[in-house]
Amino acid sequence: MTAGQAAAPTPVVLTARTIRLEPLALGHVPGLAAATLGDEAVWRWLPAFPADEPELLALVAGALAEASAGTRYPFAIIDVTSGQPVGSSSYLDIDPANRRIEIGWTWLASAVWRTSVNTEAKLALLGHAFDTLGFERVAFKTHHNNLRSQQAIARLGAVREGTLRHHMLHRDGTWRDSVYYSILSAEWPAVQARLRARLQARLEARPGSPAVDTVAP
Repeated sequence: MTAGQAAAPTPVVLTARTIRLEPLALGHVPGLAAATLGDEAVWRWLPAFPADEPELLALVAGALAEASAGTRYPFAIIDVTSGQPVGSSSYLDIDPANRRIEIGWTWLASAVWRTSVNTEAKLALLGHAFDTLGFERVAFKTHHNNLRSQQAIARLGAVREGTLRHHMLHRDGTWRDSVYYSILSAEWPAVQARLRARLQARLEARPGSPAVDTVAP
């Protein structure tokens, strides 16, 4: 990494309290299929809706091809208790020279919605991007109709920047407007402290039970 430039993501395992993020691999497909296939809610706003395990395998293979090209870095999100994958998230728009990166292509089994999983994953990915790789800006984008995602990103502490109209075609042929948010490096300490406090408060409110995640995917 040269002065003033961020480092590109390289293979790494990021650990949290209930999950770990590890480089996505084809070997994760059976577990991801068991956790997410057939659940329309998981895939509703994503560019793909795999119908079966071979289609999910092709989707993961495509993500790995993008990783080989240096345009994406995908992770599998693993539940540390069961050892099973419960979803995936990726670094996108990787631009070390301009110190910007995006977190996206996040999908989680609905069984872990409203648990601590998504908040822990975002904390790990944001921390690695800012504190280890040295990025200045982390962006998020979502479908204009995905109000749940917009609310979740806002609760992270990200700033809503605006909307790119007719940014891309959704898989059903309709136009998707992309709503953009970002967090800057100067904002990260406050965002990190707030999210850690939220997780701790949830644990203290319900001792012995999973922390409820108000930052849904």
